[in-house]
Amino acid sequence: MEKFLSLFAAAPVMATDDYVGFTFFVGCMAMMAASAFFFLSMSSFDNKWRTSILVSGLITFIAAVHYWYMRDYWATNATSPTFFRYVDWVLTVPLMCVEFYLILRAAGATRKLMWRMIGLSVVMLVTGYLGEAVYTTGAQPAIWGLISGLAYFAILYDVAAGEAKKLAVAAGGAVEAAHNTLVKFVFIGWAIYPIGYMAGTEGWYSGIFGGLQMDVIYNIGDAINKIGFGLVVYNLAVSSK
Repeated sequence: MEKFLSLFAAAPVMATDDYVGFTFFVGCMAMMAASAFFFLSMSSFDNKWRTSILVSGLITFIAAVHYWYMRDYWATNATSPTFFRYVDWVLTVPLMCVEFYLILRAAGATRKLMWRMIGLSVVMLVTGYLGEAVYTTGAQPAIWGLISGLAYFAILYDVAAGEAKKLAVAAGGAVEAAHNTLVKFVFIGWAIYPIGYMAGTEGWYSGIFGGLQMDVIYNIGDAINKIGFGLVVYNLAVSSK
Protein backbone atom coordinates (compact mmCIF):
# COMPACT_ATOMS: atom_id res chain seq x y z
CA MET A 1 0.00 0.00 0.00
CA GLU A 2 2.81 2.41 0.87
CA LYS A 3 4.49 1.77 -2.49
CA PHE A 4 1.22 2.51 -4.28
CA LEU A 5 0.71 5.75 -2.36
CA SER A 6 4.31 6.76 -3.03
CA LEU A 7 3.43 7.07 -6.72
CA PHE A 8 1.33 10.09 -5.83
CA ALA A 9 3.97 11.77 -3.70
CA ALA A 10 5.10 15.24 -4.71
CA ALA A 11 7.34 15.12 -7.75
CA PRO A 12 10.86 16.55 -7.54
CA VAL A 13 11.12 20.26 -8.37
CA MET A 14 11.87 20.77 -12.08
CA ALA A 15 13.90 23.71 -13.36
CA THR A 16 12.18 25.86 -15.96
CA ASP A 17 14.93 25.11 -18.49
CA ASP A 18 15.05 21.35 -17.78
CA TYR A 19 13.85 20.24 -21.20
CA VAL A 20 14.87 16.64 -20.60
CA GLY A 21 12.75 16.41 -17.45
CA PHE A 22 9.89 18.22 -19.20
CA THR A 23 9.86 15.78 -22.12
CA PHE A 24 9.99 12.81 -19.72
CA PHE A 25 6.87 14.18 -18.02
CA VAL A 26 5.04 15.01 -21.26
CA GLY A 27 5.99 11.65 -22.78
CA CYS A 28 4.65 9.84 -19.73
CA MET A 29 1.35 11.74 -19.80
CA ALA A 30 0.93 11.35 -23.58
CA MET A 31 1.47 7.60 -23.48
CA MET A 32 -0.80 7.17 -20.45
CA ALA A 33 -3.55 9.01 -22.36
CA ALA A 34 -2.93 6.88 -25.46
CA SER A 35 -3.15 3.70 -23.37
CA ALA A 36 -6.50 4.74 -21.92
CA PHE A 37 -7.76 5.56 -25.41
CA PHE A 38 -6.71 2.22 -26.89
CA PHE A 39 -7.98 0.12 -23.98
CA LEU A 40 -11.35 1.89 -23.82
CA SER A 41 -11.85 1.63 -27.59
CA MET A 42 -11.34 -2.14 -27.72
CA SER A 43 -15.03 -2.90 -27.23
CA SER A 44 -15.83 -0.93 -30.39
CA PHE A 45 -14.22 -3.58 -32.59
CA ASP A 46 -14.82 -7.24 -33.31
CA ASN A 47 -12.41 -9.97 -32.27
CA LYS A 48 -10.43 -9.61 -35.50
CA TRP A 49 -8.97 -6.29 -34.34
CA ARG A 50 -9.16 -6.39 -30.56
CA THR A 51 -5.78 -8.07 -30.15
CA SER A 52 -4.12 -5.43 -32.33
CA ILE A 53 -5.70 -2.60 -30.33
CA LEU A 54 -4.77 -4.37 -27.08
CA VAL A 55 -1.12 -4.62 -28.18
CA SER A 56 -1.16 -0.92 -29.09
CA GLY A 57 -2.38 -0.12 -25.58
CA LEU A 58 0.22 -2.38 -23.99
CA ILE A 59 3.03 -0.69 -25.91
CA THR A 60 2.09 2.78 -24.71
CA PHE A 61 1.23 1.59 -21.18
CA ILE A 62 4.59 -0.14 -20.69
CA ALA A 63 6.34 2.96 -22.00
CA ALA A 64 4.31 5.25 -19.72
CA VAL A 65 5.31 3.25 -16.63
CA HIS A 66 8.98 3.35 -17.61
CA TYR A 67 8.80 7.05 -18.35
CA TRP A 68 7.40 7.64 -14.86
CA TYR A 69 10.47 5.99 -13.36
CA MET A 70 12.87 7.61 -15.84
CA ARG A 71 11.51 11.05 -14.99
CA ASP A 72 12.26 10.49 -11.30
CA TYR A 73 15.66 8.98 -12.12
CA TRP A 74 16.59 12.02 -14.18
CA ALA A 75 15.35 14.43 -11.49
CA THR A 76 17.39 12.64 -8.83
CA ASN A 77 20.61 11.88 -10.71
CA ALA A 78 20.64 14.28 -13.70
CA THR A 79 22.01 11.45 -15.85
CA SER A 80 20.44 9.55 -18.71
CA PRO A 81 18.45 6.51 -17.49
CA THR A 82 20.03 4.19 -20.07
CA PHE A 83 19.16 0.95 -18.27
CA PHE A 84 15.47 1.80 -17.85
CA ARG A 85 15.26 3.00 -21.44
CA TYR A 86 16.58 -0.29 -22.79
CA VAL A 87 14.26 -2.27 -20.52
CA ASP A 88 11.40 -0.27 -22.01
CA TRP A 89 12.59 -0.89 -25.56
CA VAL A 90 13.21 -4.62 -25.08
CA LEU A 91 9.55 -4.97 -24.09
CA THR A 92 7.88 -2.52 -26.48
CA VAL A 93 9.87 -2.87 -29.72
CA PRO A 94 9.13 -6.61 -30.06
CA LEU A 95 5.45 -5.77 -29.51
CA MET A 96 5.70 -3.25 -32.34
CA CYS A 97 7.02 -6.08 -34.51
CA VAL A 98 4.02 -8.18 -33.43
CA GLU A 99 1.75 -5.46 -34.85
CA PHE A 100 3.08 -6.21 -38.34
CA TYR A 101 2.17 -9.87 -37.91
CA LEU A 102 -1.29 -9.07 -36.56
CA ILE A 103 -2.34 -6.81 -39.42
CA LEU A 104 -0.90 -9.24 -42.00
CA ARG A 105 -2.24 -12.42 -40.41
CA ALA A 106 -5.31 -12.48 -42.65
CA ALA A 107 -3.02 -12.20 -45.68
CA GLY A 108 -1.09 -15.32 -44.66
CA ALA A 109 1.57 -14.06 -42.25
CA THR A 110 3.05 -16.93 -40.26
CA ARG A 111 4.31 -17.09 -36.71
CA LYS A 112 7.73 -17.82 -38.18
CA LEU A 113 7.76 -14.27 -39.58
CA MET A 114 6.64 -12.86 -36.24
CA TRP A 115 9.29 -14.71 -34.22
CA ARG A 116 12.01 -13.81 -36.72
CA MET A 117 11.20 -10.12 -36.35
CA ILE A 118 10.97 -10.42 -32.55
CA GLY A 119 14.33 -12.22 -32.45
CA LEU A 120 15.99 -9.57 -34.62
CA SER A 121 14.58 -6.78 -32.45
CA VAL A 122 15.93 -8.41 -29.29
CA VAL A 123 19.37 -8.82 -30.89
CA MET A 124 19.26 -5.18 -31.99
CA LEU A 125 18.46 -3.96 -28.49
CA VAL A 126 20.65 -6.28 -26.41
CA THR A 127 23.74 -5.61 -28.53
CA GLY A 128 22.92 -1.90 -28.49
CA TYR A 129 22.82 -1.93 -24.69
CA LEU A 130 26.09 -3.87 -24.48
CA GLY A 131 27.84 -1.32 -26.68
CA GLU A 132 26.34 1.74 -25.01
CA ALA A 133 26.49 0.74 -21.34
CA VAL A 134 28.71 -2.33 -20.80
CA TYR A 135 31.58 -2.58 -23.31
CA THR A 136 32.32 1.11 -23.78
CA THR A 137 36.05 1.21 -24.49
CA GLY A 138 38.14 0.92 -27.62
CA ALA A 139 36.49 -0.53 -30.69
CA GLN A 140 33.88 -2.49 -28.72
CA PRO A 141 31.03 0.05 -29.04
CA ALA A 142 31.52 0.13 -32.81
CA ILE A 143 31.45 -3.68 -33.04
CA TRP A 144 28.30 -4.04 -30.91
CA GLY A 145 26.76 -1.13 -32.78
CA LEU A 146 27.46 -2.85 -36.09
CA ILE A 147 25.69 -6.02 -34.94
CA SER A 148 22.77 -3.95 -33.67
CA GLY A 149 22.60 -2.05 -36.95
CA LEU A 150 22.61 -5.23 -39.02
CA ALA A 151 19.66 -6.57 -37.02
CA TYR A 152 17.81 -3.28 -37.57
CA PHE A 153 18.39 -3.37 -41.32
CA ALA A 154 17.23 -6.99 -41.43
CA ILE A 155 13.92 -5.90 -39.85
CA LEU A 156 13.69 -2.97 -42.25
CA TYR A 157 14.29 -5.26 -45.23
CA ASP A 158 11.60 -7.68 -44.05
CA VAL A 159 8.93 -5.00 -43.79
CA ALA A 160 10.01 -2.81 -46.73
CA ALA A 161 10.96 -5.39 -49.36
CA GLY A 162 10.85 -8.90 -47.89
CA GLU A 163 8.16 -11.33 -46.82
CA ALA A 164 6.06 -8.85 -44.85
CA LYS A 165 6.01 -6.41 -47.78
CA LYS A 166 4.89 -9.12 -50.20
CA LEU A 167 2.05 -10.10 -47.88
CA ALA A 168 0.96 -6.47 -47.58
CA VAL A 169 0.91 -6.06 -51.36
CA ALA A 170 -1.14 -9.26 -51.67
CA ALA A 171 -3.62 -7.97 -49.09
CA GLY A 172 -3.90 -4.58 -50.80
CA GLY A 173 -6.29 -1.82 -49.80
CA ALA A 174 -6.29 -0.46 -46.26
CA VAL A 175 -3.95 -3.19 -44.99
CA GLU A 176 -1.24 -2.31 -47.51
CA ALA A 177 -1.65 1.40 -46.78
CA ALA A 178 -1.34 0.81 -43.02
CA HIS A 179 1.68 -1.44 -43.55
CA ASN A 180 3.40 1.19 -45.67
CA THR A 181 2.83 3.80 -42.97
CA LEU A 182 4.29 1.51 -40.31
CA VAL A 183 7.32 0.95 -42.55
CA LYS A 184 7.87 4.73 -42.59
CA PHE A 185 7.87 4.70 -38.79
CA VAL A 186 10.54 1.98 -38.84
CA PHE A 187 12.65 3.73 -41.48
CA ILE A 188 12.32 7.33 -40.27
CA GLY A 189 11.12 7.16 -36.66
CA TRP A 190 13.43 4.38 -35.53
CA ALA A 191 16.41 6.23 -37.04
CA ILE A 192 16.67 8.25 -33.81
CA TYR A 193 17.87 5.15 -31.97
CA PRO A 194 21.08 4.48 -33.93
CA ILE A 195 21.75 8.25 -33.93
CA GLY A 196 21.38 8.24 -30.15
CA TYR A 197 23.69 5.24 -29.91
CA MET A 198 26.37 6.98 -31.94
CA ALA A 199 25.99 10.17 -29.91
CA GLY A 200 26.30 8.31 -26.63
CA THR A 201 29.28 6.05 -27.34
CA GLU A 202 32.93 6.73 -28.06
CA GLY A 203 34.25 6.67 -31.60
CA TRP A 204 34.51 8.79 -34.69
CA TYR A 205 30.73 9.11 -34.80
CA SER A 206 30.57 10.76 -31.37
CA GLY A 207 32.34 13.71 -32.93
CA ILE A 208 29.49 14.03 -35.41
CA PHE A 209 26.52 13.51 -33.10
CA GLY A 210 28.07 14.31 -29.72
CA GLY A 211 26.55 17.27 -27.89
CA LEU A 212 22.99 16.51 -28.93
CA GLN A 213 20.51 16.31 -26.06
CA MET A 214 19.56 12.80 -27.07
CA ASP A 215 17.23 12.28 -24.12
CA VAL A 216 15.00 15.04 -25.49
CA ILE A 217 15.09 13.49 -28.98
CA TYR A 218 14.53 10.00 -27.57
CA ASN A 219 11.56 11.15 -25.49
CA ILE A 220 9.84 12.97 -28.34
CA GLY A 221 10.66 10.19 -30.80
CA ASP A 222 9.43 7.47 -28.45
CA ALA A 223 6.07 9.19 -28.00
CA ILE A 224 5.63 9.75 -31.75
CA ASN A 225 6.72 6.23 -32.69
CA LYS A 226 4.70 4.32 -30.10
CA ILE A 227 1.53 6.38 -30.17
CA GLY A 228 1.78 6.70 -33.94
CA PHE A 229 2.09 2.94 -34.38
CA GLY A 230 -1.07 2.46 -32.34
CA LEU A 231 -3.02 5.14 -34.20
CA VAL A 232 -2.16 3.56 -37.55
CA VAL A 233 -3.50 0.21 -36.33
CA TYR A 234 -6.56 1.94 -34.83
CA ASN A 235 -7.27 3.71 -38.13
CA LEU A 236 -6.97 0.41 -39.98
CA ALA A 237 -9.43 -1.21 -37.58
CA VAL A 238 -11.89 1.68 -38.04
CA SER A 239 -11.63 1.60 -41.83
CA SER A 240 -12.19 -2.17 -41.84
CA LYS A 241 -15.50 -2.03 -39.95
